[in-house]
Amino acid sequence: MADLQSQIEELWARAAELGPADADALAVVTQAIDLLDSGEARVAEIDAQGDVVVHSWLKTAILLFFRLRAVTTTELGPFEFTDKLPLKTDYTAAGVRVVPGASARWGSFLDRGVILMPSYVNIGARVGSDTMVDTWATVGSCAQIGARVHLSGGVGIGGVLEPPNAAPVMVGDDANIGSRCMVTQGARVGDGAVLAEGTIVNPTIPVIDAQTGEEISRGIVPPWCVAIGAARRREYPGGEFFVPCVLVIKRLDPGRRHDKAQLEAVLRDHQLSA
Repeated sequence: MADLQSQIEELWARAAELGPADADALAVVTQAIDLLDSGEARVAEIDAQGDVVVHSWLKTAILLFFRLRAVTTTELGPFEFTDKLPLKTDYTAAGVRVVPGASARWGSFLDRGVILMPSYVNIGARVGSDTMVDTWATVGSCAQIGARVHLSGGVGIGGVLEPPNAAPVMVGDDANIGSRCMVTQGARVGDGAVLAEGTIVNPTIPVIDAQTGEEISRGIVPPWCVAIGAARRREYPGGEFFVPCVLVIKRLDPGRRHDKAQLEAVLRDHQLSA
């Protein structure tokens, strides 16, 4: 893989010279995208210290692929698609259930037991085993979703493709992302965390402990907690306004499966649901 990485980096250094006629360059880049598609490589991961490690050469491979690949037209029944990327195939062999209306681009990885309701998964994304991507949810380019996660209806997981060294959205194992939540711009949701419906998380939005009022982070929801979208007052020259924040309202026992009835009771107190 190190040799492939060096070849990708060499191609990236002269990307402006490349185009769809460069068959040799396309063959090299295709090898890298195949690694992402099969799950043998991933764009980003969290190391032992809890830091996000970005394998930027794989992101540059994706960017090169768009430069090198020509647009083609695909017809499927009454539908016509014009794109540079094919869709994933061989779902049965991969142990993945895909409901009509769902699609995942080649170069994304879906682990065994994944269920795609009518939804969308973009290139470079990785979806862990036994995760549900519910109706009209989207998993953006290079987002990394853990195992046994529920992305509820209409969830938007943002893509982060450029710049190549930028960390993508990371969602840990056993997380529950409520309906219409937006997690974008490289935000992180820890293992076992629960986001109430409509919560927005990005690196500009503070995450606050409801018990202490202290700011925990910006754009990082801690593991094993329940978080809701909220707002706090801010004074501006033009007056007083409310700006968004994320409020951690409950800590959960690490490693324990969520008791959905208890979670719903907690969120009902805040007139919300998961």
